[in-house]
Amino acid sequence: MSGNILVIDDEKKMTVLLENALKDEGFSVVASNSPVQALELISKHSFDIIITDLSMPKVTGIDILEKVRLKGAGDVILMTAYGSVETAVQAMKNGAADYIQKPFPMDELILICKRLLEKQRLAGLTELMAGDLKDATADKFIGRSAESRKMLDMISKVAPTDTSVLLIGRSGTGKELVARMIHENSNRREGPFIAVNCAALTETLLESELFGHEKGAFTGAVSRKRGRFELADGGTIFLDEIGETSPGLQAKLLRVLEERQFMRVGGVDNVVVDVRIVAATNRNLKEEIINGKFREDLFFRLNVFPIEIPPLSSRVDDIVELSEYFLNNYPYPKLSDEVVALLKSYSWPGNIRELKNILERARILAAGGPIEIEFIGIEDETEKAPIVSLTGRESSSGLEASEKSMIEEALEKAGGNKTEAAKLLRITRRRLYSRMKYHGLDGR
Repeated sequence: MSGNILVIDDEKKMTVLLENALKDEGFSVVASNSPVQALELISKHSFDIIITDLSMPKVTGIDILEKVRLKGAGDVILMTAYGSVETAVQAMKNGAADYIQKPFPMDELILICKRLLEKQRLAGLTELMAGDLKDATADKFIGRSAESRKMLDMISKVAPTDTSVLLIGRSGTGKELVARMIHENSNRREGPFIAVNCAALTETLLESELFGHEKGAFTGAVSRKRGRFELADGGTIFLDEIGETSPGLQAKLLRVLEERQFMRVGGVDNVVVDVRIVAATNRNLKEEIINGKFREDLFFRLNVFPIEIPPLSSRVDDIVELSEYFLNNYPYPKLSDEVVALLKSYSWPGNIRELKNILERARILAAGGPIEIEFIGIEDETEKAPIVSLTGRESSSGLEASEKSMIEEALEKAGGNKTEAAKLLRITRRRLYSRMKYHGLDGR
């Protein structure tokens, strides 16, 4: 667990002891025997935790606490002597995170530091989840087509590694779901999964979201905020629509990929993180490089293990299974052959997201009954085909009377059953309804 800690005590022996013990636990530690110097350090640098003696000459632990509170960042742990516990308790009421009485076991202080860092991390995650972080269990991958199996095989190979992954696919194909699958099948599965839509924010806001900011870094920055890279420490960060980022931000992302460290906006200290990066794009990044819109060095860093996410039009064999999943718990989950044929004939420019939305609309229109073809609301690719009568003759725009007679003939032969009449005419029922309305036969 990483964390920046400032240790303050006017006794050098004490600061050396604390510095060595905390560094052995992997913390980044700065020690100061001068409380006055410590105030300057707090002004210029960022610390997650400040451990300070309560009773010191000129500047006390209470003064340190007040400075930290004004800066709006960091937790303060007070080290107290026996006679000053009451003062420490009062300090906690005024904002100190904890206190520890001298002499103390080093393990106890280390445990307090780890608890506070975890509390800070969870606070950041809670704030994020209250915003736009999606429930990881909201969807799961559905599909057994050849294209799906090929993609799943790629996921199973790369997931256990820490390799950077670039997901390439059109909008609505489920890139975030694939990124979650990579995370959940990795050694980082117990860590956080943080998703960022790079296309949804301006460059300035995106930089702050990714890297965090210090208090006063810009108008409205009333306190220090941890960025998503910091919140993803120990887990995976998913950078969706990476192709939408500016060249300036791409340079900063490249540094994170190469060095696993960055500075918060308005900060001067490096924040070190251990994250796996999964990026996604619906653009051709090689063309973007040629056009000067994407850095070639960043592309090579991201494109270590590319995975193509197939569009729904290439996964026709998955449409029935996907539809049944989206219609889960609906009283009429089984779709008619006619509806399935329509769904399979459609080109799906909006991919899986469009299928989900169309079925949601159809379910509402069906109002608890079977989902009819007219509820689907997409263009039937067969509607432009000529109607073929029982005798094999075809209608055309110049033979509208002939088409009308064909429809009447089919309806009569089918005894008024529109489904049977559509079958006789070799068209969908929706197409039949459309042409009946055109010829004024919809009242039949």
